Amino acid sequence: MTSRNIVIIGAGIGGLTAALQLAQAGRSVTVCEAAATPGGKLRQLKPGGVAIDAGPTVFTLKPVFDAIFADAGSKLEDHLTLTPLQCLARHAWEDGTQLDLFADVSRTEAAIAAFAGAKAAQDYRRFRARSQQIFTTLDASFMQSAQPGLLGLIRNAGLAQLPALANLGAFATMWNELGRYFSNPKLQQLFARYATYCGASPFSAPATLMLIAHAEQSGVWTIAGGMIKLADVLMDLAKARGAVFHFNSPVQEIKVKSGCISGVLLRDGRFIAADAVLANTDLAALDAGYLGEPAQQAVSGFCKNAKRSLSAITWALTGANAGMELAHHNVFFSSDYKAEFDTIAAGQIPFDPTVYVCTPNPGEYFCLINAPANGDKHHPNAAEEDQWLKRMTEKLQRRGLTLHPSAITRTGPPQFNQMFPGSGGALYGRALSSWRDSFNRPGVKTKLPGLYLAGGSVHPGPGLPMAALSGRLAATQILQDLASTKPLLQVAMPGGISTPLATTAAKPLH
Repeated sequence: MTSRNIVIIGAGIGGLTAALQLAQAGRSVTVCEAAATPGGKLRQLKPGGVAIDAGPTVFTLKPVFDAIFADAGSKLEDHLTLTPLQCLARHAWEDGTQLDLFADVSRTEAAIAAFAGAKAAQDYRRFRARSQQIFTTLDASFMQSAQPGLLGLIRNAGLAQLPALANLGAFATMWNELGRYFSNPKLQQLFARYATYCGASPFSAPATLMLIAHAEQSGVWTIAGGMIKLADVLMDLAKARGAVFHFNSPVQEIKVKSGCISGVLLRDGRFIAADAVLANTDLAALDAGYLGEPAQQAVSGFCKNAKRSLSAITWALTGANAGMELAHHNVFFSSDYKAEFDTIAAGQIPFDPTVYVCTPNPGEYFCLINAPANGDKHHPNAAEEDQWLKRMTEKLQRRGLTLHPSAITRTGPPQFNQMFPGSGGALYGRALSSWRDSFNRPGVKTKLPGLYLAGGSVHPGPGLPMAALSGRLAATQILQDLASTKPLLQVAMPGGISTPLATTAAKPLH
């Protein structure tokens, strides 16, 4: 190896995190991104010229990003202005009931007691302790580990943690496990919604996803200027350390010579030599052969029989509203949660969907309903799209919220599939339909020497913090394999996140 050049395909959060870590370590880094801007699923739309976050809408698991910035010799607060949310989310049902969850757990307990009685508040305390236990058990031993398999989890956890692992409830569905904590059906529905953060149905997802509740309770922030600022800052820090970014530059094929990575061929005919390639793409794109047969063979088996996670229909809109005071996060639940997910599983849009509404600023809204990931098979006509908008707005009106949009930008499964080829519009990789699915995600290394993986469709999974962790794991592995550093040790970070001790196709993707 002479050039030591590392090419990263995709400027999503995983790719950006890896680019920063590799550039900080003195490696030559080139990032190729098909879109015009960084961020991947972290994106903004501009209905009526107003920039609105149209992907992740809040910042969580701050210790993950504190560690990323610290490794780069910087500090997150020097680059981003974070504001903690006091009201984590406002939840509403069609019978007129409403419940807010707060950053202050005592306020949440009081709100739940007023909503469903003193026993429900006690149930919530038990649930909160349980979600914290699951998070603590899986944090260093699984989420932080480069070895995603079951044997790796057991080995990393150690003998002392075996009782905790056996008590995870991994074989129970999230819905059934929540039924052991909440006798109130609305509370069961509320906390079951956390499964959708991973694109899963709570009626099939493993109960271990209850850990998401602890992650959210640990802190939720907004970023001044929008979530896209996180991507901008990571890119700028990587650039300052020598990383080179090429936008509007989709990769055509990952090239191989003598059984090893040799570089990437761009769609415009340019070739970039590389000793290592990090594919920060949806795993389905590689499996479908969009980046060439060698890359396809390198991930063969991981997508076999895998079900797609949820997609979504979203509307970024501006305008006025009437009838209800909105928080930053607002959830309007369907009247029959099971029927909603059964309809999606059948490939249809629910008639009574749960609607998520984010209001980053007065007069700005990001609305979302869950949808099947069939964007590569079904292309709706204008009448269908109008019907979906009507279902969403009528749902809100039944709860007393009327939106008066002045400008709307819609995105559905076909558009997401176009942005992330091979996915069908699935936004979270493979569906978590059983306890096995989390262990069936690939780790950072592939069968092809020099090809590595990052992003929300590989270990440790979807969401900004997890995608960032995948980028860190990949960068660490690349540095080790290029023999540029000694093996990195793992230590615990305050807040429960561990960090390495180091300074460390023919179709367009992304």
